[in-house]
Amino acid sequence: MAKSDELVKYITQRVVHYIDTPKDERKGRAKKKEPWAMKWFGMIPFAVSLWIGKKEKKLDTESHKRSSSGKG
Repeated sequence: MAKSDELVKYITQRVVHYIDTPKDERKGRAKKKEPWAMKWFGMIPFAVSLWIGKKEKKLDTESHKRSSSGKG
């Protein structure tokens, strides 16, 4: 009987605390979901995407220089 009383008391405290907190605060506290690639493979996909992005940016600037420096 004592355990059920403690459980009811605990649940009641949690519900009252939930109701007392403003809606904006509850939404702000929500967990942000991490991308599945990050969850499964860690930092490797992020590092590869940065590496590819740098290569693409470098290629874009080189092609832009060639097209603007040529005649006609």
